This record gives sequence, C-alpha cells and structure tokens, in this order.
Amino acid sequence: MTASYEEELLKELKKPEEALAYLKVSFEDEDPSIFLTALGRVAKANGGLSSLAKKTGLNRENLYRTLSSKGNPKLNNIDALLRTFGMKLTVEHIAKPPRRRAVA
Repeated sequence: MTASYEEELLKELKKPEEALAYLKVSFEDEDPSIFLTALGRVAKANGGLSSLAKKTGLNRENLYRTLSSKGNPKLNNIDALLRTFGMKLTVEHIAKPPRRRAVA
C-alpha cells in the first residue's frame, strides 16, 4: 500500500459512516485476518492503539496481538473496540439458499 493511499484511507476512516462500511465489507470476507486488518486501520485512524487501550481498558499489547494477522481475538475485545467507535456486532438472518433439485 502506498503512503498516499494509506493516508487517504486513514483520513476517510475517521468518518464514522466510512469506517462502518469498511468494517462491514471486510467482515464478509472468508479470511478473518481481513477484518482484523480493517479494524486495525480504523483504530489507527481514530487515535491509535494506545488511545484505544485507555478508552477500552484493554492492554495495549493484547490489542496489538488481537489485531495482528495471526491474532485470535476474544469476542469481548472486538466488542470493546467496536463500541469505542460507536458500533456493535450483530447477527442477521440471511435468505436460505435455493434448494437444489435432484437430477434424475
């Protein structure tokens, strides 16, 4: 990622509606590290992990590990981070996939 692209992205991610859209799209990816990377960028855009550690009461080192590409975050840590951005995790019903007809 080029420096100018990252600077623009971080600037956009300061806007709550942009951060929300960015996180929603990243959460739909099959690779969970995509969401963690996106959450880390939103965190960076909004004061960084040191600031978030103070706001959430979570340990800064744990936040770094949580948001690393190999992180295995606890749900309560993700929830605490999202809530500092005015967001929360939700569960939604998706339409059932069409039933396949048996081929005779």
